[in-house]
Formats: sequence, structure tokens, C-alpha cells
Amino acid sequence: MVTSLAPERYDQVEEALKDVMDPELGVNIVDLGLIYDLGWDDENDALVIHMTLTSAGCPLTDVIEEQTAEALDGTVDAFRINWVWMPPWGPERITDDGRDMMRALGFAI
Repeated sequence: MVTSLAPERYDQVEEALKDVMDPELGVNIVDLGLIYDLGWDDENDALVIHMTLTSAGCPLTDVIEEQTAEALDGTVDAFRINWVWMPPWGPERITDDGRDMMRALGFAI
């Protein structure tokens, strides 16, 4: 069973995940709005990351999973990613910080 994280723990994990960069866009997965939710799997004592990608056919899931493991090292002992496709990701999910980062990279947002 997956339960909610305490707000402080949620913030800690979310901050760590800001080190995970989308390999194609060069903006972190949090500010891109790719993280839909974070939870805790009590049975397996592991973080559950509910996230999506900018496109379902993205071939770089392995890169994101490796970066996620590195970013969470020392924050959690175990995690799994639950890839979510509904609702589909859209640019409206990008945070204000993410929009600033994308503009700095030359994207028109």
C-alpha cells in the first residue's frame, strides 16, 4: 500500500529530485512538472515516484532512472518509478522557475 509522505519529507525528496535533469531539455524534472506525486510503499519500505515524461516514446528513461538513483542517494534507501501517462504531460505543468530556465536556454515559453 502506498501512503502519502509527510510534508517535510515530501519537500526533502522533491529538492533532491531537482538534481535530475531531463536529458533533452536540460531542465530538472520537478520544474518541468514531470513529477505527479510522491508516496511511500510501506510493504517494500521504498519511495514511489509517480511521474511522466514529455512524450510517451522517450527513449531516455534509463538515463532518468540512473540520475534519480544518484540524486536520492543518502535521501532514501530504495525507490521505484511508477510511469504515469494519464493525464498526459503538457507545458502548463512547468513551474515558473522551469519557465525561466527554459527561456534562459532559448525556448519560447
